[in-house]
Parts: sequence; structure tokens; C-alpha cells
Amino acid sequence: MVLTGSEIRRMREAGSIVIEPFDERQIEQNSYGCCLGAEILEYSSDQIDPHLGLQVIRHTIPEEGLVLHPNRFYLGQTAERIGGVHFASELYANLSTALCGMFIQTSAPLGHTGAVICWTLEIVVTQPLRVYAGARIGKVCFWTNLGGELKYQGRYVGSEGVVPSRIIMDQK
Repeated sequence: MVLTGSEIRRMREAGSIVIEPFDERQIEQNSYGCCLGAEILEYSSDQIDPHLGLQVIRHTIPEEGLVLHPNRFYLGQTAERIGGVHFASELYANLSTALCGMFIQTSAPLGHTGAVICWTLEIVVTQPLRVYAGARIGKVCFWTNLGGELKYQGRYVGSEGVVPSRIIMDQK
């Protein structure tokens, strides 16, 4: 079952959900609205081979915004650390973001129980689009677990900031 906004508030107060920083105005009916962080990564090569290591260009979004371009893949992050200590979570773009032609979580929306992080966003745009740090771009919802609760122990545990792929860790 998905948590309602009032239950998200209550579970945050109880310590079962983490949202830092927290803004009461961002609680929605069944989710919490999240904002774009200040850093964007872009892979520096036109051909990506994750087994050879990934080189990135780091952009800090200036006050006047940063223009993202189609046919490029960007990694951003949420401005908030968000996760369920005792709940699974999912992150999606809000409708206003999607209607601008910006897709922020195209393939990995699941946040495992215990993963409390600034979410890395998979960003693609359909046309040139100016983005601003702090703009509300998505929402996170929280789900109750059915069955034994296992905490996330994957390769991104404890990650801070925008994180490029760690797929190379599978090659050990």
C-alpha cells in the first residue's frame, strides 16, 4: 500500500522515513515533492563503455539556469536526502516536468528499504531546456513492505551527490 501525505508526515516524525531538508509545503496526496540539486553530470564520451571506467563532466547549475540538450544523457540529483528506513520508495517526474519534455527517472525508480540518499536522476530532454537548481521536478512515494524486511546493501549504499554508473563493480 502507498502512504498518503499525512502518513508520510507521521512516519517522518517517527523516524521511519527520512526527508532532509524537509518542507511541509511539498507534501502531496500520496507523495513528497522533490527538487533538483545543484550539480549535473554528463558523460564526456559519445560512446560509453562502463567496463573501461566512466569519465564525466561536472556542471554546477548557475543562478540563471543550465540548458540541457537532446541526444545527451545527464545525471542530476535531488536536493533532498530521501528514503524509507522501514519503507520502499519510488521516484517519478511530476507532470509539469514531463510536459516540458524532461524525463528524470527513465529506468530505475525503485528506492529499496533502507536506502536514504540524494537520488541520482537519469535525465533526458526532448528539446533544449533550461533547468534551475531548487526547482521542484519530481515526487517520491513510499510503500509498505509485505514479508520480512531487508535493508538495502547494494553498490550505491551511502552514496552522496550525483553518482555515475557503478556497473563495473559487477565484473569482480
